[in-house]
Amino acid sequence: MALRIGVIGTGAIGQDHIHRITHSLTGGEIVAVTDVNSEQAHAVVERESLQAKVYDNGHDLIQADEVDAIIVTSWGPTHEEFVLASIAAGKPVFCEKPLATTAEGCKRIVEAEMEYGKHLVQVGFMRRYDKGYRTLKQAVDNNKVGEPLMLHCAHRAPSVTNFSGDMAITDSFVHEIDVLRWLIQDDYVSTQVIQPRKTNLAEEGLQDPIIILLETKKGIRIDTEIFVNCQYGYDIQCQVVGETGIANLPEPLSIQMRSQAKLSTDILVNWKERFIEAYDVELQEWINSTVNGEVHGPSAWDGYVVAVTTDASIEAKQTGKIVPIEMPEQPAFYQNSKAEHTV
Repeated sequence: MALRIGVIGTGAIGQDHIHRITHSLTGGEIVAVTDVNSEQAHAVVERESLQAKVYDNGHDLIQADEVDAIIVTSWGPTHEEFVLASIAAGKPVFCEKPLATTAEGCKRIVEAEMEYGKHLVQVGFMRRYDKGYRTLKQAVDNNKVGEPLMLHCAHRAPSVTNFSGDMAITDSFVHEIDVLRWLIQDDYVSTQVIQPRKTNLAEEGLQDPIIILLETKKGIRIDTEIFVNCQYGYDIQCQVVGETGIANLPEPLSIQMRSQAKLSTDILVNWKERFIEAYDVELQEWINSTVNGEVHGPSAWDGYVVAVTTDASIEAKQTGKIVPIEMPEQPAFYQNSKAEHTV
């Protein structure tokens, strides 16, 4: 019997997840949807030929008897409300980032899940499911480069629209926060943000690029360049420098061309193309683990860690200082979970 899924939010990412579950993945069925734009929700049901009911609101969908599990892809500020309601209903919930818009909100979710006494929440940090990152993690875990000493990383996009303020941290760097912690199995203790010369191509109000320096409990130093108007393509880089060697994140598959007196390879320009397979793997593994009554992906605690680190990095950017990351000890509830991809 298929996992009966209700989707809250039928915007771009919600529509993508509905389509992949319906046409590409196995074991799941979309039986309910809702959106603040009811016409859009009905249109998605019709376009995807779903046998799904359109609910007036997320709370009615969560309480529906025909819904076994929830996917939250609504507007970010609504995530906390719907995740907490899913926990109260005892239903597994996959929540796209952010888990909540504040660290306090994430903590409330953590506390609610612990009080319920069962792991129900997974957060949509899809880079853990990318084949390249998994290959890199395997090399690190198998001691191919010795103990990690430094990480050199970059998150580059050709251009962005409507990016301002701290969005390079809150919308881009958040992925690095999660995947790098998972990669090296270590927590952060401090953050610093360096602001180089600003590109003339950035929108007003956006400092671009920035460099974020993290330090971990073990003393590993991480530098990450965030450059969202680099022009040339969508380029994700990660190099692990260890005691006995160096491991690099594999480049996406590309044909090497010899033509017109040039040797070249194409560079992706779209983030969806770069991580489309990771999204498929992420949702398929979530369906499989949910059917088995387990949570195997980024947990509510991981979402909380990202929020605390994000807040500290924003403070570091605004003050120009090295800011301590004050993280409570990870509760035993999460340390002893069956999650395969958490610290």
